Amino acid sequence: MAGGPLLIVGGTFDPPHLGHLVLAECARWQFGCSRVLFIPAGDPYRKTGTPTPENARAGGGAGRRVTPAALRLEMTRLAVAGNPAFAVDARETLRPGPSYTVETLEELHAEGWRELVLVLGSDAAADLPNWRAPERIRQMARVVVAEKAGAPAPAGFERVEMPRLEVSSTLIRERVRMGRPIRYLVPDAVAAFIEERGLYRDGG
Repeated sequence: MAGGPLLIVGGTFDPPHLGHLVLAECARWQFGCSRVLFIPAGDPYRKTGTPTPENARAGGGAGRRVTPAALRLEMTRLAVAGNPAFAVDARETLRPGPSYTVETLEELHAEGWRELVLVLGSDAAADLPNWRAPERIRQMARVVVAEKAGAPAPAGFERVEMPRLEVSSTLIRERVRMGRPIRYLVPDAVAAFIEERGLYRDGG
């Protein structure tokens, strides 16, 4: 499609935070992408530990509870509102079963997107060999990596040039559980949604 590559920012987004937005904007500019698709995972099987052949080979996933997909999808929509280059794609939350990135890339290719840039956090990039069809993923998309604190980027990937922000979804969930403020760590609309829905107060 005309207008430059499509940037794909996938993840659990539990919750989405300002680091996700900074990453997306920096990568969009660096790699000349015309549009950014945020794609929340319906079942992030490497985190939930859902029984899959991939988890069996890797010795199981993290096995943590995640917020229902519909709520994470809505938070992501709230987070990206206001940037005309950003959009949210719900396909993985609507697809039954584990969310496989390779299936999403195949669908996007079938829709006419031939130039895809897939951005991963350095922890996800290190785990890529445990995903379904990692070689096919790298054939279909230019995989670039955002380095996270404590998780150096694996060799063989291009790096996203961006400010280092010490913010993570884990940190935000923990701060909510402890009753600490999260303002300026997430968009205001996301903070309001978390408060209204009572999310993360029990450590979930």
